[in-house]
Amino acid sequence: MSLAEVSLDDKYSRRDGRVYLTGSQALVRLTLLQAERDWTAGLNTACLVSGYRGSPMHNVDREFWRAGNVVAEKHIHFQPAVNEDLAATAIWGSQQAQLHGDSRYDGVFAMWYGKGPGLDRSIDAIRHANLAGTSAYGGVLAAVGDDPAMMSTDTPATSEPTFIDLMMPVLYPASVQEILDYGQIGWAMSRYCGSWVGFKTVSDTVDTAASVEADPGRLNIVTPQDFELPPGGLNIRMPDPWRDQEARQTAYKLDAARAFARANRLNRTVIAAPRPRLAIIASGKAALDAHQALFELGLDDQTAAQLGISLVKIAMPHPLDGDEIRTLARGAEEVLVVEEKRRVVETQIKDALYGVPEGERPRVVGRSDEAGAALVPDIGELNPDGIARAIASRVALFHTSEHMSARIAFLDDKAEAARKRRALSVVRTTTFCSGCPHNTSTRLPDGSRAHGGVGCHFMAVYMDRNTSNHTHMGGEGATWIGQAPFVETGHIFQNLGDGTYYHSGLLGIRACVAANTNITFKILFNDAVAMTGGQPHDGPLSPALISQQVYAEGVRKITVVSDEPDKYPKSEAFAPGVTFEHRKALDRVQRELREVSGVSVIIYDQTCAAEKRRRRKRGTMPDPERRVFINEAVCEGCGDCNERSSCISVLPLDTEFGRKRQIDQSSCNKDYSCADGFCPSFVSVIGGRPRRSVNRRLMPTSL
Repeated sequence: MSLAEVSLDDKYSRRDGRVYLTGSQALVRLTLLQAERDWTAGLNTACLVSGYRGSPMHNVDREFWRAGNVVAEKHIHFQPAVNEDLAATAIWGSQQAQLHGDSRYDGVFAMWYGKGPGLDRSIDAIRHANLAGTSAYGGVLAAVGDDPAMMSTDTPATSEPTFIDLMMPVLYPASVQEILDYGQIGWAMSRYCGSWVGFKTVSDTVDTAASVEADPGRLNIVTPQDFELPPGGLNIRMPDPWRDQEARQTAYKLDAARAFARANRLNRTVIAAPRPRLAIIASGKAALDAHQALFELGLDDQTAAQLGISLVKIAMPHPLDGDEIRTLARGAEEVLVVEEKRRVVETQIKDALYGVPEGERPRVVGRSDEAGAALVPDIGELNPDGIARAIASRVALFHTSEHMSARIAFLDDKAEAARKRRALSVVRTTTFCSGCPHNTSTRLPDGSRAHGGVGCHFMAVYMDRNTSNHTHMGGEGATWIGQAPFVETGHIFQNLGDGTYYHSGLLGIRACVAANTNITFKILFNDAVAMTGGQPHDGPLSPALISQQVYAEGVRKITVVSDEPDKYPKSEAFAPGVTFEHRKALDRVQRELREVSGVSVIIYDQTCAAEKRRRRKRGTMPDPERRVFINEAVCEGCGDCNERSSCISVLPLDTEFGRKRQIDQSSCNKDYSCADGFCPSFVSVIGGRPRRSVNRRLMPTSL
């Protein structure tokens, strides 16, 4: 058998067959598919993609950059935004391109992207844009990355309630394939109903990879024939009084979305029971988890159908079609709703079934059972184990089996073992990478305290550095405005990453200047948005520019602290009065600034260690010739090098003379802060290259 030729370029270049790609790459491929669909339909369209990175949407910008020429050929314009609400406003503008008679295209379809908190901060912009509507050959997807397990957010991000409040239909793809399929359907729906369409993703879809069908013609998207649009349609127009916008949105748009979903049969029955007793209705990823839970309970599709168990996968959690729900639930004794976090689908199902005569109305359970006891978990991430328990408790009302009992017993034993498991005697806390500038920059002088914020530097909150509290992105410093008048402490330091500064943090500095608050901002300039993978800033930014900006806001005491304070060219214009210090002087600088009345700023300039490592491998940054080693025969194991650097590349080395220290050359990023102490055991080797050791010690035996 001959094997097909496969290339990494297939993900964007192959027009049919199967391709392998990640969820982030699927969002890129999706724009190409839509451009192809429009071209086939005789439309001359373009595309705008704009948003702000954040897990699980942290790779979207990187993938669009990598596909630069491919997407540009299809008139797809990728513009990363300074922040999410400005991105939403730009997307709104893309739908206005046809209003003035000077457009080069028939329409502009657009995609906004961001993580859950990014949707939260963009509500006002999206509310206005959605109310105004989309263009007839444009359309908008609002692709949000939710984090129900709080793996990368400090709040349980779930977007459906927000989209509901914004009166937007919501599509929830459960796989990489569905990102492609639902995305094309979403743009068609957006054009038809004149509304932005919420596009919910989670890490299991956008952060994974899969083999998918790539044929651009695999979908037959149809227009509803059973819904009458109002005169003039539902799309954006000018002029358009606000009251007319509200009437159009409230009376027509969501009903039009329902009709579109019904015509294209988005919600589908996965398991059809001839005589249903239990109808399980689940949305998005929860539907896949429910299917897996049935299998683990010994209920394959055929067995489940024979027992009267049906499974319905909801593609559009909001708005549901009441007639469709009543049809799906007809004849069932009970409906079990499986969904994450909020009761979105469950509430709509209960509303739809409210008018059904009592004898014909099935019992509806979900977040809780008929007695009010917890049923489907709503804390943390929903998984097949938790769903299996919920399903087993409902199936037990009419069926039991040894396999099902054994599975539940296994889950009980697993949970009990977790409860009894002894906690580790050592608490493993988060820490910085080897050579991370935050290892130095977040240190404080005795008697001071700091507040945290969004960024890698947040890990200082969990370390013994007298750093506490944090804010949402861009609120850094504002919490102190609210505390300062009511506490004895007269001054704090506020950590602020350069990415957050450019995103929205400058407003926090402005607020503190306006409030005449005693605070020192430590702006941590790492030359990359390190937390999401080392992307560049979304515009021009440098220590000199930062100094000019904060000076213009009214900050008069500004100090630049760097590991290389002499590196700035004389032609680079800093604000008046800026002073320069080596990072070794940070403690003294902080002691001086905490005595300054009002707002002061430290710009701590040192490139992210992980980014340095990447650039050195690519040859875009010089790799220092110096390597530092510890002579174990001289080392006394005092640990001063660990204390000085907090570096995870400084490791213990047990010898016959006791515990010493060694440097892991494979992870060392050549920060050299471990050698700042007065220690005769440190040895610098210039120009040497380590080779593999013949023993297991991390320090090479020869060079």
